[in-house]
Amino acid sequence: MRSDNAKSGMQQAPARSLFRALGLTEEELARPLVGVVSSYNEIVPGHMHLDKIVEAVKQGVAMAGGTPIVFPAIAVCDGIAMGHVGMKYSLVTRDLIADSTECMALAHQFDALVMIPNCDKNVPGLLMAAARLNIPTVFVSGGPMLAGHVKGQKRSLSSMFEAVGAYAAGTMSEEDVEDFANKVCPTCGSCSGMYTANSMNCLTEVLGMGLQGNGTIPAVYSERLRLAKHAGMTVMKLLEKNICPRDIMTEAAFRNALTMDMALGCSTNSMLHLPAIAHEAGVEINVDIANEISAKTPNLCHLAPAGPTYMEDLNEAGGIYAVMKEISKLGLLDLNCMTVTGKTVGENIKNAVNRNPEVIRTVDHPYSATGGIAVLRGNLAPDSCVVKRSAVVPEMLKHEGPARVFDCEEDAIAAIKGGKIVAGDVVVIRYEGPKGGPGMREMLNPTSAIAGMGLGSSVALITDGRFSGASRGASIGHVCPEAAAGGPIGLVEEGDIISIDINANTINMLVSDEELARRRANWTPKTKEVSGYLKRYRELVTSADKGAVLAD
Repeated sequence: MRSDNAKSGMQQAPARSLFRALGLTEEELARPLVGVVSSYNEIVPGHMHLDKIVEAVKQGVAMAGGTPIVFPAIAVCDGIAMGHVGMKYSLVTRDLIADSTECMALAHQFDALVMIPNCDKNVPGLLMAAARLNIPTVFVSGGPMLAGHVKGQKRSLSSMFEAVGAYAAGTMSEEDVEDFANKVCPTCGSCSGMYTANSMNCLTEVLGMGLQGNGTIPAVYSERLRLAKHAGMTVMKLLEKNICPRDIMTEAAFRNALTMDMALGCSTNSMLHLPAIAHEAGVEINVDIANEISAKTPNLCHLAPAGPTYMEDLNEAGGIYAVMKEISKLGLLDLNCMTVTGKTVGENIKNAVNRNPEVIRTVDHPYSATGGIAVLRGNLAPDSCVVKRSAVVPEMLKHEGPARVFDCEEDAIAAIKGGKIVAGDVVVIRYEGPKGGPGMREMLNPTSAIAGMGLGSSVALITDGRFSGASRGASIGHVCPEAAAGGPIGLVEEGDIISIDINANTINMLVSDEELARRRANWTPKTKEVSGYLKRYRELVTSADKGAVLAD
């Protein structure tokens, strides 16, 4: 056992004294040591109940003959951090989580790990750590929140942000906004739509790193505790068989994940996280394969914010395995990939049933013939940008309009809520990329303000920052190169006509090459004064199309 390096032999007698200081018995020390990585804290609603998941995992590990030992991972609540300097500290925690987990796992020589994430950066951060460490690992998330109910309709966090926009437009009272605030987030768990947290938990299941139901069983269901116990038992089987993350997270598994990303209509943040996780697994993903996969993958699900269904509905309809079973009918999945169950994808989904063909459309009756995410290129984004196509209204799939240019999110929000943005405009927010932010803030506030003010079907938003999975509309992010790195988005001027054709995968500013050359000759990218971790992050981070990983 790996843990023998830390606990066996005369040389490790001092370490044994410290293990005994923890209260561990000889019997416990004789067993494999299983690290239980807990993202529990009291500031993130998706994590406030993870102490219960941790206890269930520990029981499962112990029942299967292991010794569970808990250590922590940090977590930021993107909803609470949204709209202020706190959002600069969201994406950057992904690498802190991966690095600190690596440090803890290797310093203490754990034999296996059970990862317990839930919200946006914890899932990819811990997947990155799992791929890097490559010791037997199972994931069990905290599960999604139940949808709220306001005035007889199911609602979620995206509705809350849009309510603020409606208030600014004068179409909703302060009392109605507070009614939403009291009801849209009724339980613990990751917010109830197909936002980033749930997207990544579902894709963890697709990758084969989580058990069936990991992505969809609601946080408040006791079934989630049973799942956690089984995760603890499963990791011991993986240890016995020496099945490790890189045996599971292969190139074929990542293609499966991208395929299901398109079918489910996941958050655009998946296009940051999947390449970053793959990089740690020794697999390189070029964002261009997203369009190749999207072209042949139908979009089968329209969960909030794209439609009126929620994670609880997907769970009742059969969950991720049911969607995979539908997609497999087209031969689009590699069914031979290994998973943490010890079985292949094909064996896992063999008996899956689609119980609601409106929540999970059949392949011959999809929401669209192509996938939920599109990668665009053009003179505005030579190295790519991304949009959640499944959340764009048909009339905005092709759009031309004048640029309204802002060098930070706050200025854009003030203009939107001040009524200065009108139908047809293209809002451009720059210097918000990985380096420019730094930290690549999510733009849920401006997209929600646009939707809440009734402009969602007539105004586009383009940024070198990123969007929350709760954003909808023609919200185009991850523009590369970013402005701070000298990207053409930094050359856009007020009134330039921007042409967007999502189905053709193009995005251009209708400005001549000569004019752009003239502008570039007289332009220096802006920089912001930062210190501490953000300063170190800015110096190391790569571009969004590379997954915003830190340079080796």
